[in-house]
Amino acid sequence: MPVLEETLRGCENTEVLFGNVLKKDLKVLAEENFQGLRPVVCANLPYNVTSPVIAQILESRAFDTVTVMVQKEVGQRICAQKGNHDYSAFSILCQWYAEPEILFEVSPDCFVPRPKVTSCVIQMKMRTEVPCRVQDEKLMFRCVRAAFNQRRKTLVNALSSGFGEISKDDLKKVIAESGLPETIRGEALGIDDFAQIADRIGALKQV
Repeated sequence: MPVLEETLRGCENTEVLFGNVLKKDLKVLAEENFQGLRPVVCANLPYNVTSPVIAQILESRAFDTVTVMVQKEVGQRICAQKGNHDYSAFSILCQWYAEPEILFEVSPDCFVPRPKVTSCVIQMKMRTEVPCRVQDEKLMFRCVRAAFNQRRKTLVNALSSGFGEISKDDLKKVIAESGLPETIRGEALGIDDFAQIADRIGALKQV
């Protein structure tokens, strides 16, 4: 008998569902099991799949809060602000859907066997509204990925690699019209900056 099923034996308000979270439709799962409630996630995530699991949970928009234990560096990356060396495309994805906060660190001494990394517990309160308006959310995240895939390059060069169908001159114009210097890098942009750029690129693609 699985350990979790044995541990929770006798808890009549508990149901154990076995499956791969990355293959589950979490929105449907929440609607079927928590109708009329405000479901939350509380988990100790496998560190090798932390990022895709968190992305799956957030993108489902099915939960009120997400409280998970992750590697400390991952928690710092989730909460990082623009200009910070930990700031990444994953930071923007998490902050688009939620307001993250590191609650406390967890020492390696709390585990047996003792791991080589420090952990932390992070809580992400789901936003009721996105932080800014954007016409095409998927296009915005395409801009974000392009900017961070080659983060050492200037934004115009990174976007040029990610949007081969748009000329570099047009991308320079997009950046200038967004009130940003031509030499700026993606790591210096906030979510609202990426939204502006996505809207202007979207307008170009429609011409």
